[in-house]
Amino acid sequence: MKRLILAAAAAAMLAVPASADDKDKKDFGNPKIEKPQTFTTEKTGTFAGQKISYRTVAGDTFLQGKDGSSDATFFSYAYIKEGVKDPATRPVTFVFNGGPGSASMWLHMGVFGPKRVVVPSDPADDGAPPYNVIDNPETVLDVTDLVFIDPIGTGLSRALDDEDPRKHWGVLEDGESVARFIHEWIDQNNRWNSPKFLAGESYGTLRSAVVSDILTNEHGIGLNGIMLISTVLDYHNSRFQDGSVMSYVSFLPSYAATAWYHDALPNKPADLDAFLNEVREFARTDYAEALISGNRLTAEQEAAVIEKLHQYTGLKKSYLKATNLRIEVFRFFKELLRDRGQVVGRLDSRYLGEEPDSAGEFFDSDPFSDATGNAFTVAINDHLKNFLGVKTENRRYNNSARADDRWTWNWNIWGKSLPNGGRMVNVVPMLGKAMRRNSDMQVLVMQGYYDFATPFFGAENALSEPDIVPERVHYTYYESGHMMYVHEPSRIKFLNDVRTFIKDYDKQ
Repeated sequence: MKRLILAAAAAAMLAVPASADDKDKKDFGNPKIEKPQTFTTEKTGTFAGQKISYRTVAGDTFLQGKDGSSDATFFSYAYIKEGVKDPATRPVTFVFNGGPGSASMWLHMGVFGPKRVVVPSDPADDGAPPYNVIDNPETVLDVTDLVFIDPIGTGLSRALDDEDPRKHWGVLEDGESVARFIHEWIDQNNRWNSPKFLAGESYGTLRSAVVSDILTNEHGIGLNGIMLISTVLDYHNSRFQDGSVMSYVSFLPSYAATAWYHDALPNKPADLDAFLNEVREFARTDYAEALISGNRLTAEQEAAVIEKLHQYTGLKKSYLKATNLRIEVFRFFKELLRDRGQVVGRLDSRYLGEEPDSAGEFFDSDPFSDATGNAFTVAINDHLKNFLGVKTENRRYNNSARADDRWTWNWNIWGKSLPNGGRMVNVVPMLGKAMRRNSDMQVLVMQGYYDFATPFFGAENALSEPDIVPERVHYTYYESGHMMYVHEPSRIKFLNDVRTFIKDYDKQ
């Protein structure tokens, strides 16, 4: 169960359109919420060497439907610096995770919040409680207020009364819902002229593209910047489908990084970054051409590509020939270290697992997901009650909306027609529109080398599409996986990168 919850929360899930047939699903209804609840505390802390007095505000924001009645409530968590006379001098950053269907607890308790839960920096299990929840002086409250958003059905956010939560569950539905919340929060807190940033992880990066388009087009709200953490924008670059070659191209540098980390290469280079640049160049040129050529390749050309793939991945030449040069990611987890009897992790390939069957084609479970997750669940519930003072009688914190039997997700962004079965969502054009409407909006792309849910070269390929303004896209990389902040050196670098990005682009 822990593995399934974590995978739903942190990883961008397969873009499979949900079934409209819900006859066999039980509808549990919505909790009775009479009016918004708000819980406020006053705190002080030291962040980046600055002592700061701040206010925590955890509570409901009711959203109005088209008929004027409230149809849902977002329960958010805000950390707001005290003593700021002019809101235009204080940035605010809206933070959310992905899934779809995940609460924001991973970014909240893992890296951005004023408190964080300590998990092993090296690939190891998080163990049993009590977990160590400590002050987080490296976080960015010195440069921005923080608002953590739990989408409807996650955390304590819910549809109200007889409203159907599925109205908020879909690529466009979710984007509209989150944009409405941001508009309402800005209005209620008098932050119209504050510099504004989004920070989304995994599916949250896809949400960021949709929300930025909706905010700038429908709400008249400009953004100073977007932080894309473990990016997935165009599923052609991160999901395998017959007839598509881009996933094989986009995953190759991640295979190379993982083989490098585990000393599985026949001739391991000393410099990882230089090595990955070489693999990137091969992937987008000779390898892509070979995949497109298919059975038109000569025997000599095929042999040359197999030799390169062997040098870059450590996989046996016979295996590469048998797969027609196509390395499917779930096969890779099992194949790379098969001779050692080990499998590598999906969300973070630094993690290793041992399985009783070394002959299988696919791993039984993700070693990273098996090793992590409990600490975050414990930490967020403890934090809400004992740090934020949240007390709700009829709501339980949901890590994932997928716990609701009504769960479904609408992947349709095209209207009535679903091209290619609706599997390959691409929101790059939406991000491009938002960038072109606002010449100041910058994008920071934050990728882990050892992430197979959202491969770093896939993000680079998506953001190379013509819709994007390339000079306003900035990249930073970490020697860790999907949740790069579980690795202590990467966590420190991550927060320094975020701090620099906000300070550079808040236009103060």
